[in-house]
Amino acid sequence: MLCLGIETSCDETAVALVNDGQLIDQRLASQIDVHAVFGGVVPEIASREHLRILPTLFRELVKENGVDPQEIDTVAVARGPGLLGALLIGLSFAKALSLSCNARLVGVNHLWAHLLASGLERSIPFPAMGLLVSGGHTHTYRIGSPVEFDLLGKTLDDAAGEAFDKVAKTLNFPYPGGKYVDMLAQGVEPDKKLFPRAFIDNPSLDFSFSGLKTAVAVYVQAHQEVVLPHMGEGDCAAFLEALSPEAREHVACICASFNWSVADTLRIKVERALKKTGHVKSLVVAGGVAANSIIRKTMADLADRYGLQLVLPSLGLCTDNASMIAYAGELLAQNGFEHDLTLEAIPRGRIVPMDWLIRRGG
Repeated sequence: MLCLGIETSCDETAVALVNDGQLIDQRLASQIDVHAVFGGVVPEIASREHLRILPTLFRELVKENGVDPQEIDTVAVARGPGLLGALLIGLSFAKALSLSCNARLVGVNHLWAHLLASGLERSIPFPAMGLLVSGGHTHTYRIGSPVEFDLLGKTLDDAAGEAFDKVAKTLNFPYPGGKYVDMLAQGVEPDKKLFPRAFIDNPSLDFSFSGLKTAVAVYVQAHQEVVLPHMGEGDCAAFLEALSPEAREHVACICASFNWSVADTLRIKVERALKKTGHVKSLVVAGGVAANSIIRKTMADLADRYGLQLVLPSLGLCTDNASMIAYAGELLAQNGFEHDLTLEAIPRGRIVPMDWLIRRGG
């Protein structure tokens, strides 16, 4: 089954071809440079960039792989959650293509696709405990199969990735700053009493990182010497040279302590979910923040203690990409699921409905 995946949920425009679980090729255009001057994603600009770039990426993908669009069996598209205008660009393109190529149309839950992305690299033992950590979501799931996701815990306010980026912005790191927090934290002993582990003194499986983010902001406000004098571009370590040696060491401690607080909060919640849900075979960690080195190590240690297989995507599959959309869409299609042209985009904050049509003999 040849499946085309389309991803336009935020600020990455991407297309990919997957055939029977194997990635053929992909094309991705990042908008980081476009939005960096604003310190965050501007939805209107993101939508216009998707509209400008998507047709070109598709033409390049099929041409360079010798694929006739009529050969595409399934068109899979990220239908949410995400920025509504950005999602609509991808959905409109997917609908037109499926209609013109007589291909099956499948709307994909962007969050589920992240958790299935590792399937492109290795088998995922089910049932699995899934931890999604991204800029907009921090969720836990019990995953019974590629089409069975039971939400256990969710973000109540700031997601882990959002907290990383806001802390980085507080320190005047370049955008997106989460990776610089992780970079500066490596090899530094955290002060485990410096910042709180938010929302853990309760039996809930939900997440809240707003208190932790505020605690860091208050601390930095009282220690202005750690704030970079200007927001630059590129390697954040170079900008630390503008600080005194003491301030550089202080910044590294802040990053390490914050990183530990997030990672240990995730550990506590995932371990709590494991105890409540019973037997699973693996721990799947996915999303942009799954690239964080301390979180990867923390989850590896947790999986080892519980005798679970740890399933981590490679760094390239952690960020938004079309490969995961194509792969998830193919799995849905193989199970007989599809959509018609009434498929709707689902913005962030709304639950993505399981409103598939079932094709008999799927």
